[in-house]
This record gives sequence, C-alpha cells and structure tokens, in this order.
Amino acid sequence: MASDSGPSLLPRHLAVGTLILISAIFATNHVAARVAFDDGAGVLLGVACRAGASLAALLGIVLWRRQSLGLPAGLAPWQALLGLLLALQSFCLYSAVARIPVALALLINSLFPLLFALLTWAFGGQRPSRRASLLMGLILLGLALVLDLPGLLGNDDPLGLRWVEGVLLAFGSASFFACALWITEHRLATLAGPVRSLYTILIVFCAMLAAGAAEFMPDGMRTPDSPVGWIALAALSLCYTTGFCTLFILMPRLDMARNAPVMNAEPVASLALGWLILDQAFDGRQLLGGLIVLSCIVILAYSRRR
Repeated sequence: MASDSGPSLLPRHLAVGTLILISAIFATNHVAARVAFDDGAGVLLGVACRAGASLAALLGIVLWRRQSLGLPAGLAPWQALLGLLLALQSFCLYSAVARIPVALALLINSLFPLLFALLTWAFGGQRPSRRASLLMGLILLGLALVLDLPGLLGNDDPLGLRWVEGVLLAFGSASFFACALWITEHRLATLAGPVRSLYTILIVFCAMLAAGAAEFMPDGMRTPDSPVGWIALAALSLCYTTGFCTLFILMPRLDMARNAPVMNAEPVASLALGWLILDQAFDGRQLLGGLIVLSCIVILAYSRRR
C-alpha cells in the first residue's frame, strides 16, 4: 500500500525478484574477482577498483540529490572507524575469494547476522532467545559439513595453508562486517544513509591506495597478466557498482524489513556461477551443510525483524 510519507512499495514478488537479481550481481562480482586474481591481479587492486567505481557512482547520486555532506559533531571518529572496518572486511573477503571456492567464502561471510546478534548481546543488548540459540547451533553444524570437517578429521593429510587462510579470512570478513553493522545501528543511526555510504566508500578507497603505496601486501597492487584479468577487473567493478547503486536507489521501495533475508541468495548464486565459470564444485554433504546454514540464517533474520 502506498504511503503518504514515502515512496510506494513494490509488489512482493517484484521486490523479492529484484533482491535475487541484486544478489546474483554481487555473486558475479566475486566470481569475476576470482578470475582476476587467478590471472595475477592483486587483492588491493581489486578492492580499489571496486571502491573507486562505486565512489564515483555514489558521488553522482548524492550530488544529483543535492544532499549536504556535512557530518554532525561527534560522529566523525565513528564514521572513520566504520570506513576502516569496511576496508578490512573488503580486504578479507577478497583475500578469501582468492584462496578458497567463492561460494564457501561467501557462505562463511554470511555468518555476520549470528556474530552481530552476539555482539549486540555482549554490549548490553537483548539476549538471544532459545530459538535463536538453537538456530545458531544448527548454523555451526551446517558450517562444519560445508567445511567437510568430518572428512578432514579422518584424513591424515595436513590441511592446505591456503585453505586454512581462506577460511580464517572469510570469518574475519564476517566479524568485521558485524562490527560495522553495530556501529551503524548504535552510533551512526542519525547520519543520512547517502552521506554515511559516501564517506565509507571513500575511506575504503583511500585505505587500499595507502596500503598499496606502503607495500602492506606483496603484489597487492599487481596488475593482471592478460586481457582476461583486465576484463574481470572491469566486470567486478561494474557488477558491484550496479548492485550497490540499484540496492541503494530502490531500498525505500523494497520493504527491506520484510525481504532482506532474500539477500542470502548470494552464496547460492555464487555456487552456480562458480561451477559454471570456475569449475568449483561441492559434494552432497557440503551442499546439505550449505542448505542448513542458509535456511537457519534466513529464519534467524526473519525472527529478529519480527
């Protein structure tokens, strides 16, 4: 039903379809990132390209809307911290994508709602209910199946270093994102969304350039070895910017309080794209674990919003 105080909501089926499409676009961005990294592109360069393209698009939207870029007194330190957390989150997620299957990295990153709930509780918020605690336990069980821990524990071969690094980096991405969400909700809730997003992406872009100039990561700003890598860099920048700006512009009409859990379709889309483009496949036990994780996260998200 249309609202007198804001834009009318899209019909439910259109809103859900739009969010699924946006999730697929974000998944394509991560698959393109893996193609670029396999072609020799540096992780810092990938994040910088993505942030730079998004920054230009978002700046255009803010100027078009003629919104003030001023920060209220006392919010600048929290805004700076938010930007740095998102920079770390982006770096960790892309680094994980470079090491392990894309769908696995995104699935582990999807744990951020669980971590956010625990963080909120730790800082004096509402304690998770018994139902939420049960769902969290099921999420951990599903994740154990996705990581194939039963098979790994029964195997005498040591875990590959890149596999361990990728899993830890993906979990670090989820942790940083949960902290960023807490700051957004509890410290920057009064700041206009466009202004907050613009400054956040600006900090991410500058942080990647500074890390590259300081040689924080060997070959972090390395360029691709072939045109395939350059095309992949352009694709990841275009896909992320398209998905981000589409979500940003349509969010008031998508009834996110009701439909946000649909965004968990991203790991599913990345699973299909990873199989088609990167030849990354999972066995039946891992697929079952992924289904458990995503189902519990969606139920947890719906329960929290209610």
